[in-house]
Amino acid sequence: MAAHLSSGRVNLTALREAGRRELREFLDKCAGSKAIVWDEYLTGPFGLIAQYSLLKEHEVEKMFTLKPGRLPPADVKNIIFFVRPKLELMDIITDNVLREDRGRSPQRDFHILFVPRRSLLCEQWLKEQGVLGSFIHREQYSLDLIPFDGDLLSMESESAFKECYLESDQTSLYHAAKGLMTLQALYGTIPQIFGKGDCARHVANMMIRMKREFPGSQNSIFPVFDTLLLLDRNVDLLTPLATQLTYEGLIDEIYGIQNTYVKLPPEKFAPKKQGEGGKDLPTEPKKLQLNSAEELYAEIRDKNFNAVGSVLSKKAKIISAAFEERHHAKTVGEIKQFVSQLPHMQAARSSLANHTSIAELIKDITTSEDFFDNLTVEQEFMSGIDTDKVNNYIEDCIAQKHPLIKILRLVCLQSVCNNGLKQKVLDHYKREILQTYGYEHILTLNNLEKAGLLKPQTGGRNNYPTIRKTLRLWMDDVNEQNPNDISYVYSGYAPLSVRLAQLLARPGWRSIEEVLKMLPGPHFEERQQLPTGLQKKRQQGENRVTLVFFLGGVTYAEIAALRFLSQMEDGGTEYIIATTKLINGTTWIKSLMEKLEPAPF
Repeated sequence: MAAHLSSGRVNLTALREAGRRELREFLDKCAGSKAIVWDEYLTGPFGLIAQYSLLKEHEVEKMFTLKPGRLPPADVKNIIFFVRPKLELMDIITDNVLREDRGRSPQRDFHILFVPRRSLLCEQWLKEQGVLGSFIHREQYSLDLIPFDGDLLSMESESAFKECYLESDQTSLYHAAKGLMTLQALYGTIPQIFGKGDCARHVANMMIRMKREFPGSQNSIFPVFDTLLLLDRNVDLLTPLATQLTYEGLIDEIYGIQNTYVKLPPEKFAPKKQGEGGKDLPTEPKKLQLNSAEELYAEIRDKNFNAVGSVLSKKAKIISAAFEERHHAKTVGEIKQFVSQLPHMQAARSSLANHTSIAELIKDITTSEDFFDNLTVEQEFMSGIDTDKVNNYIEDCIAQKHPLIKILRLVCLQSVCNNGLKQKVLDHYKREILQTYGYEHILTLNNLEKAGLLKPQTGGRNNYPTIRKTLRLWMDDVNEQNPNDISYVYSGYAPLSVRLAQLLARPGWRSIEEVLKMLPGPHFEERQQLPTGLQKKRQQGENRVTLVFFLGGVTYAEIAALRFLSQMEDGGTEYIIATTKLINGTTWIKSLMEKLEPAPF
């Protein structure tokens, strides 16, 4: 069935449904009662596709986390391992299977489901350990693009950036191409493909080849997307390093959002009771789901944090006025009307309470001196001030032993804004970092250099100022309350990646050929032939739909900037966002860090 456009948004439920269907089919193959043994990393992404109720309908009675040793007792006929194809996980599975009591009756059947692909290497490994024959069903579940929200898809492949740029491993790009083929099978062929970067080129090539090799994949669905834009993360290394200043971006920077959930310090959420004084404060972190299903969150998530307070206080007035209405309800009809609205009002009140608490937590941090100093240095670098010499603030932070990741983010930001650092500046930073934080971090520094984040300036001039001016990446007069430009998401800096998407839509990349040549990797355009009768005739005032795919990760601030462009009155383009992983500067740098472990003897 063709997916349809709903209320101006592409309806991503068809994708979720396809995922559920594939899961049901596999579970039905393993007849009888079941226990699932989960690779812990997969539980979050799976939760966005299928609730526990779906698993229960298919006789899943128990769930365990994959760990070495004997499997917990479970009176079930089938044990199913849901795992990523990683050798270290195969060792744990081998241990589980070998410790199974073969004398028990009835015997339990083993099955394995690889996510997102079966791996010959893993199966060979299981064979060498002598356990491959124990698995009745060995299948794959292609969980490529997971719908996170109405306009957001992610592969949640945490090491995609490192694999592509440090290890020349293109597995995640293959998965991206496969995910895009699945998307086209559900939503029609995408007629135009634009891209920038080496990885983008690879993915486009793989898609074209897959299309040639499976001529049956030509479907007769009216295309939902007009354009696909493939963007390499290394085309814009600057954006994730800067501190995001949208509400959702700051929640992610400070607390980390995982698979749409955030864990927050509980004391702000304790119900305040009179006369009890602060005894029995909860100790478990408060876990909240954050997505656009929550009306208030949908409204404030993409605003600059400085614009959130006024929205919350307005909402508070509206809600308390609504509750006051009960005193005016006189007739039975009016009372009934009030009661029928009560659940919605109570949900709105509790949503407001939660977001007021979160905003207070964030405000404590954003009003601190350290946050301000850090932000000032970031903004100086991004606007081109003093990027070519050792920075005093960074030196002070190292001397006071601030968290290493904070230092690395700043030093990398300086390097990117200066197109590399002078050798003596770079050596100075490296020496200070290794002496203060330990020589085991030399591998991390090498990784950052290999990825192009922290590097010596090699010949030629610094072309960042040219890129900054041509693409208008720094805006002095930014309006945080009622923005008129995407630069509001970083209070002055417009994400380079999103600027490229914006200029592609209007007036087109030809206007910026010179700058595109300064950025890494090729830029290209491909057209995919549509079967006759499926060419789109655009209605008056109908928006174009562009899918922007970030290869190597995307930040919430970039997502907010694209949503801002979608909502612009005269924008004419609606954006759907896909990525290999949702990232922020901290998780991104973390994925590139390596610690030299001491020798085991």
